[in-house]
Amino acid sequence: MDPDAVAKAFVDHYYSTFDANRAGLVNLYQEGSMLTFEGQKIQGSQSIVAKLTSLPFQQCKHNITTVDCQPSGAGGVLVFVSGTLQLAGEQHALKFSQMFHLMPTPQGSFYVLNDIFRLNYA
Repeated sequence: MDPDAVAKAFVDHYYSTFDANRAGLVNLYQEGSMLTFEGQKIQGSQSIVAKLTSLPFQQCKHNITTVDCQPSGAGGVLVFVSGTLQLAGEQHALKFSQMFHLMPTPQGSFYVLNDIFRLNYA
């Protein structure tokens, strides 16, 4: 397994899906998955996607600046992302950071065990 290739493929898929169809992210999480969104903890794939689809904007575009990754125990990959989030109709982009802990599935793919998201206010 090449952690850099896994991280790049995951980041491309995650943010393109988020920007086009947030509900489509449900398959990336499992019932034991946890999202911490701006300090709020949410567990389980359905609850996580309910949170993401309830955000107060319909369209957005993520622009990724950096992707750092490390292999973790049990065949997982830690992925740390920074970039900007452009909301439709807004003049200024919002800076954000997001960390994912990806774990392997028996089928040979990965799911998100942990996801931490923060806007970065300057």
